[in-house]
Amino acid sequence: MPTESSTGTFLQGLERGLAVIRAFSAEAPSQTLSEVARGVGITPATARRILLTLEELGYVRSDGRNFSLTPRVLALGWAYLSSQDLGELAGPFMEELTAKTRESCSIATLDLPDIVYVARVPTSRIMTVALGVGARLPAYPTSMGRVLLSGLSEDELTSYLETLQTEALTDRTVTSSEALRAAIHRAREDGYALVDQELELGLRSIAAPIRNSRGHIIAALNVSAHASRSTPASLCTEVLPHLQQAAAQIATALTQTGRR
Repeated sequence: MPTESSTGTFLQGLERGLAVIRAFSAEAPSQTLSEVARGVGITPATARRILLTLEELGYVRSDGRNFSLTPRVLALGWAYLSSQDLGELAGPFMEELTAKTRESCSIATLDLPDIVYVARVPTSRIMTVALGVGARLPAYPTSMGRVLLSGLSEDELTSYLETLQTEALTDRTVTSSEALRAAIHRAREDGYALVDQELELGLRSIAAPIRNSRGHIIAALNVSAHASRSTPASLCTEVLPHLQQAAAQIATALTQTGRR
């Protein structure tokens, strides 16, 4: 193993921090401080400093005894995928979706309290905000955000809503915690989310989840359209079937290439 003296640049603290993140798994999603220390092979005092730092940065949460990862760690993996081949992998399906709907489509992942764009196929600029890979938007007034939030547990969703600071971006923006929770629950039950001019007047969007092999929501795919050429009903009847098909195709492609 490299050491500070052998390389001059090796950071043992960073190595240990990454080891702590990797200590959590499907078999051990929630662990005590002692369990983490034992699993990584570090002292409880060191484990405590690392876990508290990760908690402060938003990568770990604690209920007072047990620690677990937050959805924010997904940004670490998606940063690699988006910089390597996620766009290439999803590109053909997104291009086909754009051709069928004649509207722009995007993929985003969750980095609370925002969504982060990881792929996009535009047709024309329908928003005043320029969007590209790496762009961020608040999750609560977006269709992809509500789909991604629907994948959180109730405790995670409650924590998000309790700390959320909303802004009425338009006169249609849902800002109350109760109404947002209801909209997110509806997205969870329906398997999609539709947002009508809440982010920007004149913009409607509909989003569907992209799931991994375990059924967990890891990203969202959306289609955005100007209100002058779409209605909420037309998005559901004419766009949603193509959207859900593309999301399923991308999920299958990710699984087949070993992406988790």
